[in-house]
This record gives sequence, structure tokens and C-alpha cells, in this order.
Amino acid sequence: QFPFGRRLPCDIYWHGVSFHDNNIFSGQVNKFPGMMETVRKITLSRAMRTMQDLFPLEYNFYPRSWILPEELPLFVAEVRMLKDRNPSWKPTFIVKPDGGCQGDGIYLIKDPSDIRLTGSIQSRPAVVQEYICKPLLVDKLKFDIRLYVLLKSLEPLEIYIAKDGLSRFCTEPYQEPTLKNLHQVFMHLTNYSLNIHSGNFIHSASVNTGSKRTFSSILCRLSSRGADVKKLWSDIISLVIKTIIALTPELKVYYQSDIPAGKPGPTCFQILGFDILLMKNLKPILLEVNANPSMRIEHEQELSPGVFENVPSPVDEEVKVAVIRDTLRLVDPQKKKRRDTQCLLYPGVADGKLQLKPGKIQVQCGMKDKQHKHHSLKLSLKLKFYLKLGSCQSLEQAPEGSEELPEAALPSLCLKQVFPKYAKQFSYLRLVDRVAALFIRFLGVKGTTKLGPTGFRTFIRNCKLSNSNFSMAAVDILYIDITRRWNSMGIDHKESGMCLQAFVEAFFCLAQKKYKSLPLHDQVASLIELCECRLAALRGKRLVWGCG
Repeated sequence: QFPFGRRLPCDIYWHGVSFHDNNIFSGQVNKFPGMMETVRKITLSRAMRTMQDLFPLEYNFYPRSWILPEELPLFVAEVRMLKDRNPSWKPTFIVKPDGGCQGDGIYLIKDPSDIRLTGSIQSRPAVVQEYICKPLLVDKLKFDIRLYVLLKSLEPLEIYIAKDGLSRFCTEPYQEPTLKNLHQVFMHLTNYSLNIHSGNFIHSASVNTGSKRTFSSILCRLSSRGADVKKLWSDIISLVIKTIIALTPELKVYYQSDIPAGKPGPTCFQILGFDILLMKNLKPILLEVNANPSMRIEHEQELSPGVFENVPSPVDEEVKVAVIRDTLRLVDPQKKKRRDTQCLLYPGVADGKLQLKPGKIQVQCGMKDKQHKHHSLKLSLKLKFYLKLGSCQSLEQAPEGSEELPEAALPSLCLKQVFPKYAKQFSYLRLVDRVAALFIRFLGVKGTTKLGPTGFRTFIRNCKLSNSNFSMAAVDILYIDITRRWNSMGIDHKESGMCLQAFVEAFFCLAQKKYKSLPLHDQVASLIELCECRLAALRGKRLVWGCG
């Protein structure tokens, strides 16, 4: 561990919190720039809403959401309209603070008038969502699933899903929300950090029982009841891929800002925590995405008042050690050097070998809490044990004078590639990705994340989108109106200009003006193709002029 950074270069930097824990100029970093901002509840909800506008059926796994305080009047009006249409509809809503974690500040309401309109709603924005009232229950308890997803690469997009995850249970038998039980957090909220304080929380030595279990144990139970577990996994894979596709446009803008194309710099990968709820009909619902999922493999046990001891957690150990071990196997920095390097090889990484040298791994601990540092050290020791055990076993089995050792010590990868493996099925959803590519092209200044008025006008001119019905004056008005509204939402005041989300709105507006008779996704796709075609033609002309 290097709490204050390290000057010598490393192959892998394992940061505790974010990409910016330390200045990195080479190697691989286990965080993407901008990931924490991209998966915040408000930003995630906006990204999912954009995709729901384009592909409503494909993105119906994310609850209907409103952003507070700016959309409070819209929330009130839409709920009133839905109640007028269906008087028997008695909804429940869940309010989640934007920057909250571990269940902090979450509460349930039955009516928009129940929102706590205090000063904090202005300083601490929130998302309000429809509450899933009919979840799947196991042992009469509500639970959610924490799945670990490795985003190995952004360009080209490469996604892996862990074959097992965690099932985290509430600690009071579930009942549908009523005014009487609305505030019973141990019944409605599945957060481990809340339920661990319940007297009913069960720490189990088995991965099949207790208040935290493996997801595979739940699948076995469902399978024994005749449930179609293969379809459930297929739906979960689809949910993960679609969610990552919704997040990549924003991530690419942050990425080019911190790591400009054409310049030497690090590459990134990141383990994400997907929190998923299963409905009674086994439909998976996305609750949220966590940029820094907990990797603790133990829990605290109170020996006497105020005296705690760290006790191993078998279920955490089984799932999390495998995820980190196999992430390191997949991002093995020595793969490209193997043919040119003659050195001792350890088994167990990617295609069967991990080079002992010259690779180095740096843990850049961004957490100030000593306890968190302790947990990360315990986990790293556990990983070292697994790798060391594997190497010793294979060294005994290896033939004398052998340079390469067989991969017999470590289990098969727990991470399954889902993209680009299933790219053909989901490529049509990547429309906003292409809009983001246009946005990045016209940013002009490297390192910026916002488009200035000149860049927007250049985009309109180069794509030949202005005409007698849409003058450059109208272009300026569109830019000013949309940019001013987005900036008033307090998205990011560090830079002036049009953010990606504002550009996407402007692009949709232009598409609707140009292709009035088509559905929205066809309008957007048609305008993207037109812009790409005209920019390609312009590039061709410039090449001809250059040759001349």
C-alpha cells in the first residue's frame, strides 16, 4: 500500500475511491474517470430516461423516476393524472438522496405531498421512484441481489459478469406498504448496512442460509421449484448490458477529458456493483449501480460493549475473492510481453500464466479510514494466499526444466464475458454513443467536457443542418435556451457551456424538426446517419484539397 502515492511506474494501480486518487501516466487503473459521477442516482436516472424515450420496451427494467427538486411539479401533476385515470391505483414511492449510500436518507411515501420539503432538498437533491410493491420473497423476506460486473474496456466495449453474487435479506417479514408499516426499514430496505443493526440479522457459516447468502443458492432453490433459471440469467445479462450502454456516452466524455486520444496515458477497468430486485414473476429490476462496491470479506462482532472483533464472512469470501482474483487474471499486464520475456511463470492468470517479474501492482489507498485500510489489506493477503497456494501446487507437479507451468491450481474464471460476445443483439441500442462521438468531435479544446457556442455552430454548419426554416440565429437561441436550463440544474459549474446531456436534448430536438413523421428512435438514427455521412464527405474533400 502507498497511501501517499508512488513515483515509480507500476503495471496495475488499485485505487481505493476514484481515478483521481493519484496522478497516473501509464499502466492500468482500476477506476474510470467520471464513473462516480456517472452512476450517481440522478445521472443514472437521466441516462436511463433518455434510453427509455428511445427504446421504451427494452428499458422497462428501471422504475419510473423523477428528479427533485426540479421535477417536483411534474411529479405531482403526473401522479394526479394517473390517479384520475385509475382511481383504484394506490402507489408507493421511494425517495433516495442523490449522493446517499448504505440506505442513508431513504424513505417511503404514499403521496407527493409527503415529500419532506425542508432546506435539505435544495442542498441535497434526490430521486423519487415507483416502489416495487410485489417483490419475490424467500422465507417471507424481501431481498435484493448484488452482482459484480467488470467493465474491462470502454473502447472497444468489453463487459464481464460474475457467475455468482450476493443475496441480501431484510430482517422482518415483508408486507405490502401501508401507512402503518411505511417506516419499517428492516421490512422494506434491503441495505446490508441497515439490516446488520437489526436484532434479527443472522450471520451464518453457510452460504445457503442467514441474512446474506450467495445468489447461486437462491437460484438452486428457484430451480427446485420449477423456475426457468436460464431465462432469469438471460434477463439479468440483458439488463447489465443495456445499463452499461446507457452509461458509456457520459463515461467517454470524462475519459477523453482525462486521457486525451493520441497521448500516452493509462488504460482503465472497473468492478461495478449492480443492485437488482426480482419481482414475483422473476423479472429483474435495476435499483442502482455502485461505483465502489464493498469488498469486505469479514464483519464486526461485538465481544463486549464497545469491543469489536473482525470475524470472517464465508459468503463474502466465496464471492469477492474470486471476483478480484479473476479481474487480475483478465487484466494481466504481462500478456503482451510473454513472447519477448524469458522469466519464471506462475500459473493461474488468463490463459494460464502470471509472470512473477517485472510486473508490479500498486494499491493506491484512497480511504482515510484505518479500518477500511485494514480490510483491504486482509483481502489482498487472502488473494496472495490463493495465488501462492496455486503456484506451490503446480510447482510440485511441473516437469523438471519446464519454463511454463500448467494452470491446475486456480479454478475456472468466475467472470463470464457478455460483451462483445452478445454485441450483435444489442448494437442497435448504441445511438446515444454515436451522438456522444459527434459531441466529442466538436469539443475543440482537449480536456474539456462542455461544448461552447462556437463548437455547436461548427457542428451545425459542417453537418449542413441550418436552412431557411432553421437559421443560424435560431441555432444560437436553441443553444442558449437548452444550455441555460441545464446549467440552472446545478449539474457542473466548473465549466461553462453545453454538457453532453444538453447536447443530446438539442440533437433530439433537431431530429424531431427534420423527420417529423417517424418515431423518435428512427428520427435520431436518421439524423446520426446524415451527420456521419456529411462529415465523412467533408473529410474526403479536405483530403483531396490537401493532396492538391
